[in-house]
Amino acid sequence: MNGSASFDARATAARLPGWIRRRVRSAGAVGGVLGLSGGLDSAVVAGLVRRAFPDSTLGLILPCESDPRDVDLARDVARELAVTVRVVDLGPAYRALLGEIGPPGDGAARRLPEGNLKARLRMTCLYYHANLLNYLVIGSGNRCELELGYFTKYGDGGVDLLPLARLVKSQVRKLGQQLGVPAAVLERPPTAGLWAGQTDEGELGLTYAELDAYLLTGRGPRRVEDRARALASRGRHKRQLPPMPRR
Repeated sequence: MNGSASFDARATAARLPGWIRRRVRSAGAVGGVLGLSGGLDSAVVAGLVRRAFPDSTLGLILPCESDPRDVDLARDVARELAVTVRVVDLGPAYRALLGEIGPPGDGAARRLPEGNLKARLRMTCLYYHANLLNYLVIGSGNRCELELGYFTKYGDGGVDLLPLARLVKSQVRKLGQQLGVPAAVLERPPTAGLWAGQTDEGELGLTYAELDAYLLTGRGPRRVEDRARALASRGRHKRQLPPMPRR
């Protein structure tokens, strides 16, 4: 996988379900649960897990004051890929919790912690169902997000397996085409859906095309290199276990 041009989506689509199946079984589990957001990455993961466990895959659609379009697209993905789904509206729980813990402050200061709270509520819901069914939680983080630390610690980063961790965004899109992900999802601008108007590229300050090229070659315009290195350095703690003192 040295580049997107040489990336073999068919071979990857054949290989990754076996890897998921082996890892799940080695943990003593019997299936996989994942969050379906209406976005590309989660749709691709749904297709892979469905191939690994045709009868024991659960997709959870977890709106939390979300754009209704997210739910519609997630349902389209589930229908197209024949994934069993359950919708759990986290909005009431989110508002109740925020009413208890939310400190006063202006909207701009609260936006990121409130967005992260939504991601952590989703993680809690996924693990509840995983525990209930003896499944593992299958995450949708790709290489771009993981290397730059673009995920919520103990939120969408709180998972058991990361089958897309070696793939940049353009490779994930090709894999989605191979798996039959609906065109509306393949072409949708990537977003975590944590607040109105939020997009991945807007937050990162880089396009995925720029990131893909940089990660695959190790080179890029100075602006891209500087921004990517700064994000990776700031998010390094998310990719590590909590530090422990020496004895």
